[in-house]
Amino acid sequence: MSPAPVAPRADHPVTFLTDVEGQWQRLASFLVDNPHAALVDGQLVVRPGATLVFGGDAIDRGAHGRRIVRLLLDAKARQPDQVVLLAGNRDINKMRLATELAGEPLRRTPEEVKAAPAPALLRWIFAHTMGAAQAFEFRQAELTALGETASDDDVVQSFLADLAPGGELTAYLAACQLAWRSGATLFVHGGVAEEALTLVPGNPPSSLDRFDVDAWAERLNRFYAEQIQAFVARARRADGGRAWAELIKYQTPHPETRRNPASVVYGGFGDADNNPRLPARPVVDALLRSGVHRVVVGHTPNGDVASTVRATSTGAPFEVVIADNSRSRVDTACRVTVRDDAIALAGRVILDEEGERSIDVALPLADRGSPVGRHTADGSLVKAPLDEGFHTFRYLPGYRVTQRLVARGALGPLRDASGDALDDDGAKG
Repeated sequence: MSPAPVAPRADHPVTFLTDVEGQWQRLASFLVDNPHAALVDGQLVVRPGATLVFGGDAIDRGAHGRRIVRLLLDAKARQPDQVVLLAGNRDINKMRLATELAGEPLRRTPEEVKAAPAPALLRWIFAHTMGAAQAFEFRQAELTALGETASDDDVVQSFLADLAPGGELTAYLAACQLAWRSGATLFVHGGVAEEALTLVPGNPPSSLDRFDVDAWAERLNRFYAEQIQAFVARARRADGGRAWAELIKYQTPHPETRRNPASVVYGGFGDADNNPRLPARPVVDALLRSGVHRVVVGHTPNGDVASTVRATSTGAPFEVVIADNSRSRVDTACRVTVRDDAIALAGRVILDEEGERSIDVALPLADRGSPVGRHTADGSLVKAPLDEGFHTFRYLPGYRVTQRLVARGALGPLRDASGDALDDDGAKG
């Protein structure tokens, strides 16, 4: 492979938050002592010279979804060049409610649910098709906290109002995009696979051999914007179908795998148990040729602090950062700061046996000899250095995780995500 071109420099820092899912404490904790963004008089303010990227999934699993959407939307309106909002699956899939609550339910909706009042239908939609079993009750609690009426019918009407032309969630979706690049880093919600890089809805198939990340991102974001415009207009195709149906399809997982490799929204970087992995080597090579050395995502819960997965066998450094900690043992966000030459992680982790630790570490991209980003013999990912050793992480079946402290020198043989053997210190063996 020819050497990767020098990526356009991005000397300013990017502060990255993702998947707060209606949980205000995660967002608020992210802004405490954050040198690049803060809450000032109830507004989210990004410091001069910095950019805030929100990686998607603003709502669903907490009682502050509307508050978070309003905060992010206000920040984007005030600082449009310093705030980037990426659309997540939990944001996009709410578009379905505009028709499913208006007489066009999914075909698989049980007949008794179709015949039930709208609140029962909405509860079924959340629980059985959106992975948000408590979203109805969370919205009810939020309406109550805001001093608004909060009957079951009020909850339904609040979602319909949010999704109407001019509604807050519609405006939020219109302010979002699917991909954003800053220098050597590509940001998307879920992940990138070969299908996602070569198949953009409404465009002819392309090849990884000719992949250009900027042209691809422009096509992808244009597709998204056109679909949102069709949604706002409630446009219909000639056959009567929804003109925005392609976006709904794009973010929908396949029922068998619960993944969609053709989508940057519902793709992911993980094995069958969600343990962090790199994308396939042809994808890595195509990204490197385009000057991308890092992909930063959310979507897949990865314990208490972000996971970094690094390649060692490529001609140039490459890493994936997965920053979703929405199902963690802590109620605070992991703060990820991205520069071209390094990332920094700040957060808390509760280990299986040793209790809570603080993590505040810089991980230079060029440090390819570090154990961080490699896997131990049992498949655990080395996440970060601690005073006493290293924090390792592994998913277990049933969405359980193990978060351990391993003493320095006790990591054993390491492998990178492509299977290359390393010695005990993390260097190529």
